[in-house]
Amino acid sequence: MAKVTIQPSGQVLEVPASQTVLEAALETGINMPYGCRTGVCGSCKGKVIEGKVMHDDYLASAMTDAELAAGNALFCCARPLEDLVIESRVAVGAAGIKPRILPARVSKKEQLADDVILLHLQLPSSERLQFLPGQYIEFLLKDGQRRAFSIANAPHTEFGIELHLRLVKGGMFTQHVFNELQEKAILRLEAPFGSFYLREDSNKPIVFAATGTGFAPIKGMIEHMLYHDIQRPMTLYWGGRRPADLYMDDLCQRWAQHVPMFTYVPVLSKADNDWQGRTGYVQQAVTEDIADLSGHEAYVCGLPEMVNDAQQHFAKYNLPEEAFFSDAFTFAPK
Repeated sequence: MAKVTIQPSGQVLEVPASQTVLEAALETGINMPYGCRTGVCGSCKGKVIEGKVMHDDYLASAMTDAELAAGNALFCCARPLEDLVIESRVAVGAAGIKPRILPARVSKKEQLADDVILLHLQLPSSERLQFLPGQYIEFLLKDGQRRAFSIANAPHTEFGIELHLRLVKGGMFTQHVFNELQEKAILRLEAPFGSFYLREDSNKPIVFAATGTGFAPIKGMIEHMLYHDIQRPMTLYWGGRRPADLYMDDLCQRWAQHVPMFTYVPVLSKADNDWQGRTGYVQQAVTEDIADLSGHEAYVCGLPEMVNDAQQHFAKYNLPEEAFFSDAFTFAPK
């Protein structure tokens, strides 16, 4: 059992040999930043100030050899070899919400695009899932594997959970959902997870940047803000290759029409000649419009390459590191 002290918060936890630092922190109720929990996205990266850790497998894109040599660690796959002092920002606002395992019934399947399906999940009438807008669930599969998907609705809604699933080529679970899963089927899930959620202790203008189904958690954040009449300027940049990738464009257009504080900027990377809107990549569209991000917060969701590029790009336009919140979508291998 290793004692781990987290700076600058000063929180202390004990980590058994069977757990990573992140697993022990979440079990203790300490919400360190994280995303995929599999060493892919890099959201949980921090520093080891004292002590040594051993890493499980991770992708080089999540942490380079130079970062490792400089004392960085991915706490989702770092196991203490001795007592540690580490540096990690502790996410505020999620304290006390611990993940729970629940059954859920598929109440509705709706095709949003050729490769996107909306799932409505109904929880037992005696249960209500407490979560923060932007967090995600994990399906518990029969073979012991898990699949993670962002919650696309706000916590105040009564019907249960809304998910947006993109069909992954070779992905056994999403192929099952698209082709075989029937309404009224029962699934098991654990939730909530994730440190990508709306920070309500700020009044800074918000930039939302999403690609594809990265729109899902951002939709939940926006609906939460509208429901609670949170008066912060917010601009959504939603990117795709073609118009069909912006599968809820009508909803975003209605928000832009009826909500004075909301601006919507759709962006296509492979637009044809009929497209009259913005072209290119969402992260570049943001800085074409906002030359100085120092007074903003950015919430970014999509593939790891886009998220990593956005973080580096926005930093060049003065966005503070602590004002960048992200969720990088990763896909399970075949």
